[in-house]
Amino acid sequence: MAKPAHKPAPLSRRFSIAPMMEWTDRHCRYFHRLLTRRALIYTEMLTTGAVLHGDRQRLLGFDPFEHPVAVQLGGSDPQALAQCARIAQDFGYAEINLNVGCPSDRVQEGRFGACLMAEPRLVAECVAAMKQAVTLPVTVKCRLGIDDQDPELSLAALTEAVEAAGVDALVVHARKALLAGLSPRENRDVPPLDYDRVYRLKATHPRLEIVLNGGVASLEQASAHLDRVDGAMMGRAAYQEPWRLLAVDPMLFGAPAPFTSVKQAALAIIPHIERELANGMRLHAVTRHMLGLFRAVPGARAFRRHLATEAVKPDADARVLIAALAHVEDARMLDSGCNLAHIAAA
Repeated sequence: MAKPAHKPAPLSRRFSIAPMMEWTDRHCRYFHRLLTRRALIYTEMLTTGAVLHGDRQRLLGFDPFEHPVAVQLGGSDPQALAQCARIAQDFGYAEINLNVGCPSDRVQEGRFGACLMAEPRLVAECVAAMKQAVTLPVTVKCRLGIDDQDPELSLAALTEAVEAAGVDALVVHARKALLAGLSPRENRDVPPLDYDRVYRLKATHPRLEIVLNGGVASLEQASAHLDRVDGAMMGRAAYQEPWRLLAVDPMLFGAPAPFTSVKQAALAIIPHIERELANGMRLHAVTRHMLGLFRAVPGARAFRRHLATEAVKPDADARVLIAALAHVEDARMLDSGCNLAHIAAA
């Protein structure tokens, strides 16, 4: 079976799917690309050490069908980042993104991620080094600030520094990161969202492309943000409820959806599964990203249960997915007017 016909869309940051550790691997990205041809999708964060010294094909390899796809790097050494950016460009990525938002202890110990909010000059040096090394767009994903920083001052300082260094876009998670006392998971929920701060940033930096991230749980919310900023990035909602992505192209780009139902999209991943199984992959590596594909649809629970119990077996193949989908009524169809607000409850 051939993969779906696909001409990559031009890179647009109007809507993107956030880089998420242990989630947005190449199988997840392939699945998401079946659901939306226009969204910009990101790799998991890859550290400079891993890229320079690890298995590059395993870390950076991707299917051209995923395009447009960006790589997110974690690091703080300008020259190491420049070298990694060149490597990523050679692999064919569409954008290089620098992580200045991850709050984990391990990342802090490596002097990258959110702790770099305290070092805007160093972030600017990293951006400048990568810009000099590659012809791709170089972007930064950051927080409003960290710990006791005043978000008005911290975000302004970082923005001014990276804009002067030639950054192509700034993706702002509209929360501070509290590096002491909160886990990475708590840092995704506990610090309050402040969308107005991101809106003000766009107003004061009209020439810089600003993408808002954090708490974007629906395409309606994403669309509302687009009245004030250049792009919206969805994270956990896109992963945990991927059915939402089938509405991205018609709702946010005025383009046809790739499929008229999520069940059709799910069946379209079978050729990918068959190719990967032939290369030694286990079925669960793909289907673990599909568990939230149905909600409030008759058979959704049976679908999840079947995948959870059968896809992990050593001999599991595409027939397991087909059997799981047989539990689900194909009710989540796209209507001709692309009014998809209630697509999950059809």
